[in-house]
Amino acid sequence: MRRLLIQGATIITMDPRLGDLRPGDILIEDERIAAVGAHIDAAGAEIFDGRSFIVIPGLVNAHMHTWQTGLRAISSNWTLLEYFRWVHAGLATRFVPEDIRIATLAGALNQLNCGTTTLVDWCHNNPTPAHTDAAIEGLRESGIRAAFFHGSPKPDPKPGEPHYSEVPHPRSEVERLLRGPFASRDQLLTLGLAILGPHYSTLDVALHDFRLARELGLVASMHQGGGPAKTPNGWDVLEQEDLVKDFVNIVHGNDLSDERLARFVDRGVTFSVTPENEMAQGHGHPIIGRLRKLGAAPSLGVDLESVVSGDMLTVARVALSHQRSLDNAEYRAATGGIPETCTIPVREALSWITVEGARMLGLQDRIGTITPGKQADLVFIRADALNLWPVHDPVATVIMQANLANIDSVMVAGGWRKRDGKLLFRDVDRVKAELQRSGSRILAELGWRPDMQKAERGERTATR
Repeated sequence: MRRLLIQGATIITMDPRLGDLRPGDILIEDERIAAVGAHIDAAGAEIFDGRSFIVIPGLVNAHMHTWQTGLRAISSNWTLLEYFRWVHAGLATRFVPEDIRIATLAGALNQLNCGTTTLVDWCHNNPTPAHTDAAIEGLRESGIRAAFFHGSPKPDPKPGEPHYSEVPHPRSEVERLLRGPFASRDQLLTLGLAILGPHYSTLDVALHDFRLARELGLVASMHQGGGPAKTPNGWDVLEQEDLVKDFVNIVHGNDLSDERLARFVDRGVTFSVTPENEMAQGHGHPIIGRLRKLGAAPSLGVDLESVVSGDMLTVARVALSHQRSLDNAEYRAATGGIPETCTIPVREALSWITVEGARMLGLQDRIGTITPGKQADLVFIRADALNLWPVHDPVATVIMQANLANIDSVMVAGGWRKRDGKLLFRDVDRVKAELQRSGSRILAELGWRPDMQKAERGERTATR
């Protein structure tokens, strides 16, 4: 048995029973956390000097289309309508399986580099089983913990083909995956379904897909919002059929009414919010504040590296600052003054990218907090860096001041993925070169150029 003792660190456990330790020790045995305490005796264990580090649970990126890594920043000047037209109807159709593999591998490595140990890869550019297998291979090769959410592509239909909204999620393909790479659910890679949902599919397709996810015991994740709904009464029927339950995950949800949102919270539905991208592309205000008023909390995701960065600390900071701003503006409108205290503590923002991400995936028994018995997914933040020192409030330091430069080391299931500021992946330069070739070829085939900032608007309604 491999035993590692982290000594003298500042530990933010995110476990309310354990609290924060300053200093504290963590004993890791193989892939699991064996003990957490102020002082642990572990004779014969390898020692890691943690005195210069803040240790936090591994971050959870609850929603990202990792296949777009090779298209970084090309959509940063586009609204959602422009993104639909140029990405789904155009760029996505140029991907071959190897493009998916290298983009997913590079994107997952970047997540590890930024402190994310669990990635929800919402893969909806997989027109063939070979594309799907390539994405899974990219995740496996990276060494990240990932939930692969199997989706479906959204091109414009060719003559004689049905619109994608009329195509049920392929049961045979999902069953193939459950017999193959996801035959065991006790591994780093797990499976979920990235379905269309009633906003982007016919009612028959929505009913089929919800029932499929329920039958197979998989999370059913779907985008909600972005143009008019394909099935305006779809949610009403799904509720009547008792299909809106805790296996349902809604991404965005900006256009849901307060009444429906409250019913969904009562039914155990989870929500994944991507605040920076939602604000940039025109979704509307993120629903974090609306969820909080209902006693619920979101998980957070990057969404699109074709628009924003892949750094989850930035995502949390943007989410917190924006919701505080909305709360402050509401108070000023009501009273004419400044609130006497802030509405959201920084610890809550950290929970959105740790505890709540784990809960959304149903993995709270494995990850999300630094708790004995859970897997050792840990992030080591260099606390003596000039931009962080002195550390008075460790949680505030992590959320409001830390960045990629401070992510010194990252561990997944007790195994190092990053040490002393460097990824341990064998050949990052090769991955970068392959990613460059892939992205450049795809963009060239579409004729994209840097000044292509405005596309025709409103010509098609697509899905994320």
